[in-house]
Amino acid sequence: MSGETGGGAFTLLSETETGRGFAARRGVLHTAHGDVQTPVFMPVGTQATVKTLEPRDLRDLRVQILLGNTYHLLLRPGNETMALAGGLHAFMGWDGPILTDSGGFQVFSLGKLRKITPDGVLFHSHLDGRLVTLGPRESMETQRILGSDVAMCFDECIPWPATREYAEKSVRTTIRWAERCKAEPHAPGQLLFGIVQGGVWRDLRETCGRELSRIGFDGYAVGGVSVGEPEDVLLRGIEDGVCALPRSSARYLMGVGDPIQLVEGVARGIDMFDCVMPTRHARNGSAFTRHGSIPVKAGRFARDFSPVEEGCDCYCCRHFTRAYVRHLLHAREILGERLLTLHNVHFFMRFMEDMRAALDAGTFAEFRAEAWRALRGA
Repeated sequence: MSGETGGGAFTLLSETETGRGFAARRGVLHTAHGDVQTPVFMPVGTQATVKTLEPRDLRDLRVQILLGNTYHLLLRPGNETMALAGGLHAFMGWDGPILTDSGGFQVFSLGKLRKITPDGVLFHSHLDGRLVTLGPRESMETQRILGSDVAMCFDECIPWPATREYAEKSVRTTIRWAERCKAEPHAPGQLLFGIVQGGVWRDLRETCGRELSRIGFDGYAVGGVSVGEPEDVLLRGIEDGVCALPRSSARYLMGVGDPIQLVEGVARGIDMFDCVMPTRHARNGSAFTRHGSIPVKAGRFARDFSPVEEGCDCYCCRHFTRAYVRHLLHAREILGERLLTLHNVHFFMRFMEDMRAALDAGTFAEFRAEAWRALRGA
């Protein structure tokens, strides 16, 4: 199906039916710093930087939109410094769109070091141990000061596994906090996305999605996946999360970056993704390729003078060999991590470009099948 729908923050250009009532989508997210073609992958810039890369690298790599982290930037450098800097775009020298997460996932990861209250979460800073409060008001204030193009509602991320009782209470909290986030002041032109929670229970995710839709947001995210659950449970969580969301709004799957999971997320109607995988894998010495990841740090590449990936036109593959990159990694030279990061981010951008092209050409089914064959041997 094709034809533009929307007219607000998101324009839905076309849909490709993928079975079981789902459709892969092509669209455009409209932000204050430019349009974003979807489906899209967002590299993570936790500390106002994508690790080892400069903004000009990101532009050369055709990165459309970055993710910044509210929790980390609140703690360091802090709101006062960020306000004096003129916001996150000016601070980091990036003039493209930025999405900021709410900080909810980072607080979730603190586990027993946090205490959930009706107004937010009390926790001790991992930097200096000071007691910090982060809730809807603080999260939205920080995101307003950061001036991101897309802000996220503060939510409670449900762990896996969790009891039904815990999940029910958590969903009520997420909905209540979403209402408070919408009532808080926003930066000029800033979009606000709600986050669907509900754990492994479809009815809870449906309830959360309906309530968020009733409140009304510029877009919606599926949260609480990729938190340690098996892949089949993750995929079911995506399906349950999108079922109650408006067709005309952007849908964002938080924290998912495995290439096959990107394909399967798109097949279930997801438009936006983020994950630390490209940069984290690079720091650990692994490269993504069209035929799966390879451990460049391994001994068998010590005298391999071929590029990291044959046929790849990224800067790393055009100029350097596996043997050289491996040498840098073992010598603990930062250039090794940088070159692999350049390659991995290039891989993800190219992968999403190819997926968008397949959707435009009506060949998404073939793209999906080939991805499974090449990356999973299926």
